[in-house]
Amino acid sequence: MDVVVDGIHCGGCIGRIERSLKDIEGLTEARLNFSNRRLTLTWNDPNFDPGDAIRILERMGYNANPFRLASNEESEIAQSKFLMRCLAVSGFAAMNIMLLSVSVWSGNVTDITPETRDLFHWLSAAIALPAAAYAGQPFFRSAWNALKARHTNMDVPISIGILLALGLSLFETIHSAEHAYFDSAIMLIFFLLCGRVLDQMMRRRTRAVAGNLAALKSDTAFRLMDNGELAQVPAAALRVGDRILVRAGERIAADGVVVSGHAHLDESLITGETRPDKVREGRQVYAGSINLDGALTVRVTAAGENTFLDDIDRLLDKAVVARSRYVKLSDRIASYYAPVVHAMAALTFIGWMLAGQSTHVAIVTAITVLIITCPCALALAIPAVQVVAASALFRAGVFLSAGDAIERLAEADVAVFDKTGTLTLPEPHVINAADIDAGVLALAGQIALSSRHPLASAIARQQPGAQPLDGVTEEYGRGVRVLVEGIEARLGSPSFCAVDVPADLLSRHLGASLICFRHGEREAVFIIHQALRPDAVETVRELKQLGIDVRILSGDRTEAVEPIAKSLGVTNWRAGLTPADKVALVEEWKRDGRKVLMVGDGLNDAPSLAAASVSISPITAADLSQAQADAVFLGKSLTPVLSTVQAARRARSIMRQNLWLAIVYNAIAIPIAIAGLVTPLIAAVAMSGSSILVTVNALRARLPRKSGFDKDSEIALPVTPAVRPT
Repeated sequence: MDVVVDGIHCGGCIGRIERSLKDIEGLTEARLNFSNRRLTLTWNDPNFDPGDAIRILERMGYNANPFRLASNEESEIAQSKFLMRCLAVSGFAAMNIMLLSVSVWSGNVTDITPETRDLFHWLSAAIALPAAAYAGQPFFRSAWNALKARHTNMDVPISIGILLALGLSLFETIHSAEHAYFDSAIMLIFFLLCGRVLDQMMRRRTRAVAGNLAALKSDTAFRLMDNGELAQVPAAALRVGDRILVRAGERIAADGVVVSGHAHLDESLITGETRPDKVREGRQVYAGSINLDGALTVRVTAAGENTFLDDIDRLLDKAVVARSRYVKLSDRIASYYAPVVHAMAALTFIGWMLAGQSTHVAIVTAITVLIITCPCALALAIPAVQVVAASALFRAGVFLSAGDAIERLAEADVAVFDKTGTLTLPEPHVINAADIDAGVLALAGQIALSSRHPLASAIARQQPGAQPLDGVTEEYGRGVRVLVEGIEARLGSPSFCAVDVPADLLSRHLGASLICFRHGEREAVFIIHQALRPDAVETVRELKQLGIDVRILSGDRTEAVEPIAKSLGVTNWRAGLTPADKVALVEEWKRDGRKVLMVGDGLNDAPSLAAASVSISPITAADLSQAQADAVFLGKSLTPVLSTVQAARRARSIMRQNLWLAIVYNAIAIPIAIAGLVTPLIAAVAMSGSSILVTVNALRARLPRKSGFDKDSEIALPVTPAVRPT
């Protein structure tokens, strides 16, 4: 269940909500997305009442409504416009009040009369009070809701500081005092709104990346009925096994396999390449791809919310929702900040009174402490970087699925690659199909349909339109087996199939991989050729230059792995490994203190992906491998692996910079404010400036062009449907 929660402004709100909901009986998970304010509730108790969670949110001062993408976007647009109006009002008021204040400041040291000063103060009050009442609403509402729920948030000290500054200024104006602080209160509101508007613009930009995925989905499809008729149906009504017709200019409505026809497809979302790709029978196609010419009949393999596009959407949402170690640290610090700030302000007031100062001086100093120690910079320091980095990686075709993936990727000092489907392209081909008996080829093709090993797809493509067999069992890293006419048929490694490979065959195809087949007395050896991914050599070289030790672990035979390792310049490689062997080696390296990055895609790679310190898989990987990976990348290029590591190191550096900026700012600002060395106006500028500084610094986490992601590899996210070509 998804609901949208109003009133979320910082990481402290997220942590407080998640902790409060965690104790509800029957609720297994509550995750709040800082980017779109979407709260996802997961439960497995049939007696669980979601209303309990909603009521807790209401008691905490937050409004919750069902999450609907369209209505949520409308709400966000309205909120953005409101914040901009508040910013405009506070900016207009601040400029005019500052003009009056400068006149008063200069007049206080020259010859301004008390009557003129009082007039300027009253004019400032006339501008400041209504402006603060309107422009301060985002902070006042949030603080009031928090206090009603008997807790504090970051907007409470902000609101107290603003109201005290305005109240004291009004008191001083009524009594014709020399100083008033309307300028401080309005400038504080203005700078805080600058930071809040900038933060929302950044989060909306991230959401827009995911929201544009909706433009890639087709609302309807033409389904071929059993009687040969063509019926237009909603895409949501498609089921696995349906046949759909995709004509020129149309988007494919579901994932599937081409059963007839040929055409050129724009698959830039999947491959990262803008060049159209020609597809024929037996080719896997994905929802959202555009048919540029020709007509295709596609058998649906995934529909509804199980398509490739929906997987991307879930990965992006998971990347933004997941919280890293640095985020948890900043949230934990921020959660204690409000009561500490209130205590410091109170102690400052008491200390100045005990020191013999006037009540006026003590109150002004306490207000200054309240203003200058606002924890907004600390709360924004890490989440802002994570949101920007996740969005930038998404645009470049990389999806993070773990909150602390950025930190762990940045720490990696050993990169371990699987060979098949990882270092090599995921579409190998059989080079001796013409030499194999047609019956054997047909049966092997049917069995291969049930295997998730990358090499099996080469055999399956030899039999377009074939139907998978029932009862197929796959053994990780070995092969698949099934009973056919009462006799077991096997497809996999030579040892698994008990096939002796002729020595001359091995010598003639040193760099090729082998898949064997056995069904009773019938046996065959399929010679599979694999091509290295483009830029694999350059990627490995660049990883080495980053100080990363590159290694290869493969289940393939030595004769197939050695040429690949030599061409890449990798000296540390192993061949003929089982999944257990790979896990053992990864664990051994971890015990030696190494931080292991595992890059793999096969079903047999899933255990080692889970065992590694951090892991990456190509989008073509088996579902189980994707589930174990901390990041997934698109396209045929291996560059995203390099660039993800570079981006992670850059983001980690910026996270540390922001954290230290926030800590050093407070370490310097708090003693100065307690000592009474700054005015409320300077405090407002300093505090707001620190928030804006960490937010702007977070924008540096966007990937530069020279990071390895070139413009052509970015995901194309059109916002308008494709038009049928003429």
